[in-house]
Amino acid sequence: MSLGQNTPLLIVEDDLALQKQIKWSLDRFESVTAGDRESALIAFRRYQPTVVTMDLGLPPDPDSVSEGFKLLGQLLDADPNVKVIVLTGQNDEANALKAIAFGAYDFFAKPFEPGLLGLTIDRALRLAELQAENRRLMALHQPDALAGLITRDPEMLRIGRMIERVASSNATVMLLGESGTGKEVLAQGLHQASKRKGKFVAINCAAIPENLLESELFGYERGAFTGATKTTVGKIETANGGTLLLDEIGDLPMALQAKLLRFLQERLIERVGGRQEIAVDVRVVCATHQDLKNLIGEQRFREDLYYRLAEIVINIPPLRTRAGDSELLAHAFLRRFSQEQRRSGLAFTDDALRAIGKHEWPGNVRELHNAIKRAVIMVDGVRVTASDVGLADLDSGSNEPASDELNLRVVREGAERSAVIAALARTNGNLLQSADLLGVSRPTLYDLMHRLAIDRTA
Repeated sequence: MSLGQNTPLLIVEDDLALQKQIKWSLDRFESVTAGDRESALIAFRRYQPTVVTMDLGLPPDPDSVSEGFKLLGQLLDADPNVKVIVLTGQNDEANALKAIAFGAYDFFAKPFEPGLLGLTIDRALRLAELQAENRRLMALHQPDALAGLITRDPEMLRIGRMIERVASSNATVMLLGESGTGKEVLAQGLHQASKRKGKFVAINCAAIPENLLESELFGYERGAFTGATKTTVGKIETANGGTLLLDEIGDLPMALQAKLLRFLQERLIERVGGRQEIAVDVRVVCATHQDLKNLIGEQRFREDLYYRLAEIVINIPPLRTRAGDSELLAHAFLRRFSQEQRRSGLAFTDDALRAIGKHEWPGNVRELHNAIKRAVIMVDGVRVTASDVGLADLDSGSNEPASDELNLRVVREGAERSAVIAALARTNGNLLQSADLLGVSRPTLYDLMHRLAIDRTA
């Protein structure tokens, strides 16, 4: 079995003679070498190997294992699926076992038997292939937290995968982001990807008067106050067995913050005017556009409540930073509102798509949603222009990369990814039109999408 040119074996060894010996004894594998931690990290980022063999004793102190363990941790942080085989001295079993506990795949005492090491590398490669295939199959059968999210942006896709990972737990999730970025959509995705059978219930803490919010959240007993003619279940109890979204949690009054904290600690509520404690099993998700740590400093938000709510914190990027998403969303909204208004055949002009892609959208997805809905209602004819959307067709800006990344392969792949995503967004996923925009053939576009892991249907 060969690792192939794209994923060579990385050999980390500071002794040049031993480094050459290892490379020679494993000559059936494509391999690259490194003699210290820094060069090993550079090679790892460049070649992205599936398997690494490494000595724990590395410069500047080869008699210590500190550099080796530091490198092992950095490799596993960069790629938790990499298979690291540690090479140790004959009498260094303790550090070898420590490396296994730390996450290494296997260890060999030096001098090693090349045939056995080669078999171990083969086994590590096969295991890596099976694990990758297993992850792919699991992704096909798991509920998709991105089902209601329209995006091709890498950061938003990463957030979706993160939500899928935490969905099966009971951890409280805090969604932070500007107004209109899609916090409720992600909260619904979290609920759908979980195994909870109850309802998804949302309440906006800023939209309900303070004197009514307690009874809305906790419910009330008959006769608890004037007008309470019957016992009413609150939002928390309604969400029993499901998920409760507390939107705009930063606007929750201090008195209710204390009562919410008690519920989160004990999972028991008392209705307003009631004396009986009621056990409630509910997953709590909170969302806000405010800086809660600033509110804590201003004594407008309880610090102990913050840490109860912030078990998992997810920061949602604004629409203006999400590559290609404004055009992609615009196409989706145009289809939806065209059907609702029974106006078939509507399509954007090039100037409209250019303007939509360049606009900052300070109101994020909500602003875009409203702009497209208004355009569908008001447009004359079937061509939706930039002025119909309420925008001007702006001149192209600078194409300079915003990142200070200097690795040419990374920069090139980033530029290719941005161009392909923008073309697919502009053409609403039409591969032939996207290929024409990019100046490549359709097979070349297919290859690019496969290499860059870009999903046409995203």
